[in-house]
Amino acid sequence: MKIYNTLTREKEEFITLEPGKVKMYACGPTVYNYFHIGNARCFVVFDMLRRYLRWRGYDVTFVQNFTDVDDKMIKRANEEGTTVPDVAERYIREYYSDAKGLGVEPATIHPRATENIDTIIDIVSTLIERGYAYESNGDVYFRTKAFKEYGKLSHMPIDDLESGARIDVSEVKEDPLDFALWKAAKPDEPHWTSPWGEGRPGWHIECSAMVRRYLGETIDLHCGGQDLTFPHHENEIAQSECCTGKPFARYWMHNGYINVDNKKMSKSLGNFFTVRDVAEKYGYLPIRHFILSAHYRSPVNYSTDIIEQSKAAVERILTCADNAAFYLKGAEGALREEEKAVLETMESRRAAFIEAMDDDFNTADGMAALYELVRDLNSAVASGASKELVEKGKAIFDDLAGLLGFVKEESGEYDSWILEKIALRTAAKRAKNYAEADAIRAELLEAGIILEDTAAGTKYKRK
Repeated sequence: MKIYNTLTREKEEFITLEPGKVKMYACGPTVYNYFHIGNARCFVVFDMLRRYLRWRGYDVTFVQNFTDVDDKMIKRANEEGTTVPDVAERYIREYYSDAKGLGVEPATIHPRATENIDTIIDIVSTLIERGYAYESNGDVYFRTKAFKEYGKLSHMPIDDLESGARIDVSEVKEDPLDFALWKAAKPDEPHWTSPWGEGRPGWHIECSAMVRRYLGETIDLHCGGQDLTFPHHENEIAQSECCTGKPFARYWMHNGYINVDNKKMSKSLGNFFTVRDVAEKYGYLPIRHFILSAHYRSPVNYSTDIIEQSKAAVERILTCADNAAFYLKGAEGALREEEKAVLETMESRRAAFIEAMDDDFNTADGMAALYELVRDLNSAVASGASKELVEKGKAIFDDLAGLLGFVKEESGEYDSWILEKIALRTAAKRAKNYAEADAIRAELLEAGIILEDTAAGTKYKRK
């Protein structure tokens, strides 16, 4: 498997520190609001990467943090007349709700910044002892120029970085490029006791602390959005490597931006969409489809037309699964001689999928392989193929569609009610009680269920 490493700007063979094991970290949300579709791209992409690595046989330890104290959270708490912990708890719950809808599995560990204060203080203390950090009026700053490799991830000369640096009036730094590791407490803000007085951690230090605590001093893979490359990830590297003297992460992966109607997404332009907003209108799976249908490093454009197309594509995938399962209820027969080439073609779709995913995690081409398999399976069903062919084709389909996260929710009580109604309608038709049969169809239609009578029996789908 090869991935594009932001650190080297090259595709590299993915070789882990320990054979068969992956230590993986991805930056999670700051939990002060519902997350938007730009955030969703990061969560979906790297959830999919974790799934794929696991599917390929790796033992993956995946850590994704929650930033549960920062300026935005303090502002939200003040606006609502509540506390920062209350804001964090509410939006962590909402994160899990939206993530589940998107098919994003929980990480192995979801640590919070506030649970790692001791580790943060330990790292900051070590950096001060080694001359890489200094205290100033209760704040602690990192001496950026003391790390000679600063800029190696963003590939920006330090002179260019320095020209864009600014010092806030409240800050007392040795150099404009220096960044905060610890912030002195302000009135009515959350704070913790430290050797430098009451305060709270800076943003960048929390990820270094959580990587160190849960994964170790050097990890295989660090992931995040392109916007985090500088300064967040650059600063993580600097503070971590100066603390340990060891490489922080061997590979760095960054997903591209999402634009809306070919414009940068922003609240000021009124084109800012949360996942909750989009899902209420189109469902969650079309959002997942939209994200995985593009290469993770490419910028993508969100629009109403595009999400409508994704909704139709998801319906096609789920309908294929339904049709094949329904067909198998009445199908018979072993694989025929003339069907062997068809089965080989179906099996080649899996190989094409793996080839795409192993080439810098190309989910766009991986999805294309799934579409081809959908076409193969639909053709087999339509032509009256043998039970064995459809079973084997569906097994490949289920494997790939399940891995990609395009699986219909399991039937519940509501589905049982539908099946009971279909059975009553079938009995009514056999008794030539067509008025009752029509009444049952109308009742189901009113509930959003469309019936389709086929030679193999009655199927249903939701409007």
